[in-house]
Amino acid sequence: MKVTLGQYLASIRNDRKMSLRQVEEASGKEVSNAYLSQLENGKIQQPSPTILNKLAEIYGIEYTTLMELAGYLPPASSREAGDRHGRVATFADHNLSVDEEAQLLEYLQFIRSRKRT
Repeated sequence: MKVTLGQYLASIRNDRKMSLRQVEEASGKEVSNAYLSQLENGKIQQPSPTILNKLAEIYGIEYTTLMELAGYLPPASSREAGDRHGRVATFADHNLSVDEEAQLLEYLQFIRSRKRT
């Protein structure tokens, strides 16, 4: 199941412990809290690259990730050549504690062990 742009933005905002209004203020009111809410709820699925760039700056995340999720760029796996296996961890942009990271790895092992049987 692929994460949507809205789900990803909401997850990052919550990880940064920011309210919709705080993001609006941090953007210099370029991104209104109502617009961001619509983005996060999937009502707006392809915001302008300018909005995505501003959100990437505020959250400290990769602009290209947002461009991919909005459908402006193909997934990195189809753009990159070489033998690269896998992809960047889904939660790489989140501020995980050591304990949370360990629990995610443990859960990943559990999921993989279920697939083998």
